[in-house]
Amino acid sequence: MSLDSLRSDFDGIATRVTDFILSSLHGHPAELYDASSFYITSGGKRLRPFMVIKSCEMFGGKEIHAIPAAAAVELIHNFSLIHDDIMDNDDVRHGVSTVHKQYGVPLALLAGDVLFSKAFQILSSSGTNLGIGKDAVSEMVLRLATACISVCEGQAIDTGMAGSEIIPSIELYLDMIRKKTAALFEVSCALGVLCTGASEKDVENLSQFGLNTGIAFQLIDDLMGVAGDPKLTGKAVGNDIREGKKTYPILLAIKSADRNDKNKIMKVYGYKDSSEADLQNAVNIICSLGIGSEVRAIARGHMEKALESLSFYPDTDAKRALESSARFIVERSL
Repeated sequence: MSLDSLRSDFDGIATRVTDFILSSLHGHPAELYDASSFYITSGGKRLRPFMVIKSCEMFGGKEIHAIPAAAAVELIHNFSLIHDDIMDNDDVRHGVSTVHKQYGVPLALLAGDVLFSKAFQILSSSGTNLGIGKDAVSEMVLRLATACISVCEGQAIDTGMAGSEIIPSIELYLDMIRKKTAALFEVSCALGVLCTGASEKDVENLSQFGLNTGIAFQLIDDLMGVAGDPKLTGKAVGNDIREGKKTYPILLAIKSADRNDKNKIMKVYGYKDSSEADLQNAVNIICSLGIGSEVRAIARGHMEKALESLSFYPDTDAKRALESSARFIVERSL
């Protein structure tokens, strides 16, 4: 599948899922729902909804049957973004004001709670209305709730890592991203299959595809946070270094650098007032260590595991779309 075709597919699904969400996200007071929909109306690729729908189509389902589940996953994702931004006290997300800066913390918390609740309302009511069996809907609700718990556990690990002066092990970091990020990719694929009545084995195979794709996604996202082009990433150069984030590329760099280079990295690590020259120097050191190549290699390893989970199935448009999305995630430009 060509990149242009994939992007066109992303855009079409993003538009339809967004329209469905906005048609469901209204009430009083209006400002609460304005805050709830703030990130949703600002755009996004809707990777997780894409995986819900393509996983459904892979087993003969129709997009219309998967739209509620796709919307539910996107609502949970946006709920987590609002709450994460409050915890991190971030001012901007992808070029727009964060919800709590725009509407205040109390309303932002409530906006996140509305998104969380609306996700389960849509999943349970719309699924049944579309003819999905009650047992399947019940399993979908259970899996999404379990994924939400994993996301919260992952965020707690991330918060604990951020508040500690100890440099965490790479194993702890990988456990964190499995929970905080990959769990939602994993459940996206599971929900799509559950819309079709396919077998438990099919649910698990696609879940593994989502899990490994989600890990690869976060690895590349973290790489972009260290050495990405601001025009492509929407982040300042070396943003994660300045913020003192304990991401995989940074952990590898600290572990791999000699004493002199490590001191130069630590000079700016976690210091928001660091000079641009010192920050760029740290970025150059990390790039010179070959960290980018190593992170991409690990991400590609997870991509290969993801693709292996689909290898049992016949070649279809939906399968090719999932395979192409996994490759796109890993090969994204910095």
